[in-house]
Amino acid sequence: MEITLTHFLVLGAIIFCLGMYTVLSRRNAISVLMGVELILNSANINYVAFAHYSSGGVDGQIYAIFVIMLAAAEAAVGLAIVLAIFQIFHTIDVGATETLKN
Repeated sequence: MEITLTHFLVLGAIIFCLGMYTVLSRRNAISVLMGVELILNSANINYVAFAHYSSGGVDGQIYAIFVIMLAAAEAAVGLAIVLAIFQIFHTIDVGATETLKN
């Protein structure tokens, strides 16, 4: 059995769906950040798979490295925001930040 592009696309879709479910169903800010990371990783799988099966070049790997760098920056900023919310509200529940709207 040969691994084809379809296998990678199905894997990326499964990981994307798990990430979306995590983002939409969790109220914990850390869980939401983990769901966003899953979504970005599914995009990385698709970048690398399309680059490998279309041209065989390294374009997909370059995009994936760029997304990984952005994800690291997003994690650092996201965790800083979570820590600030925890200091103010003494919880990391996303629903507690509704008072920030005013």
